[in-house]
Amino acid sequence: MEFLSYLISGLSLGSVYALIALGYTMVYGIAKMLNFAHGDVIMIGGYVSFIVMNSLHLPSWLAVILAIIVCTVLGVVIEGLAYKPLREATSLAVLITAIGVSYFLQNSAQLIWGANPVSYTPVISGTLTFAGGALKVSVSSIVTVLVCVAIMIALQTFVNKSKMGKAMRACSEDKGAAQLMGINVNQTISVTFAIGSALAAVAGVLLCSAYPTLMPTTGSMPGIKAFTAAVFGGIGSIPGAFIGGLLLGIIESMAKAYISTQLANSIVFAVLIIVLLVRPVGIMGKKISEKV
Repeated sequence: MEFLSYLISGLSLGSVYALIALGYTMVYGIAKMLNFAHGDVIMIGGYVSFIVMNSLHLPSWLAVILAIIVCTVLGVVIEGLAYKPLREATSLAVLITAIGVSYFLQNSAQLIWGANPVSYTPVISGTLTFAGGALKVSVSSIVTVLVCVAIMIALQTFVNKSKMGKAMRACSEDKGAAQLMGINVNQTISVTFAIGSALAAVAGVLLCSAYPTLMPTTGSMPGIKAFTAAVFGGIGSIPGAFIGGLLLGIIESMAKAYISTQLANSIVFAVLIIVLLVRPVGIMGKKISEKV
């Protein structure tokens, strides 16, 4: 039963990583940008939902909706102000800008809400017992996994079936050719950032519900691990980000349970290195041949 409990915990944590990784993989797959400020959007979503529930005393479902709206707008603003002027810049310039945006969001959060951690009120609470009480599973864990699966399916359907999704795939293949075909590349990239930031808000609420401590650096390590999950699964692939996130969560949970809590992070990144040595494009990544 202990193993099953750790497995469920790993799936729950991995689902949060997967939600964040979906935002990373969409932005990279379409705009070819590594948005390292994505983890801090998670933190903003957590703070918005915290304020709505604890200061405004509004229902938790409304807190989630408002967090999604704020993070979506924030994602579009960040893309428009920080990344849009760098469309033709080198990847190094974009990377440095992303790090700058990340620190800007963290320090802004410290100025607004303070540097001390606050106790987050879980949006979802309760525990289910199975096997005569031998196995206890939090409702939050079950909801997190179900939400992640539903979002992954909806996102995959959106990208493959909708007009905007087809525009996103066209921009991912060749921005120049997509523009010649009448696709508004800037608008498509903005929509991509909006979707990724909305997913970050949901991930922030679920993360803080599972680990109810919130501070300005809350999104840093989950953001890095989610990026690791995206690379692990094959960055640019939606199913790959989903599978990579789940596997990463399970590996971390099992490492903490059976090896060492101090070495868990090292083990996670070591597994990533091994996978990339064997398969550099990730589990579900595709090799791309470039003509020269």
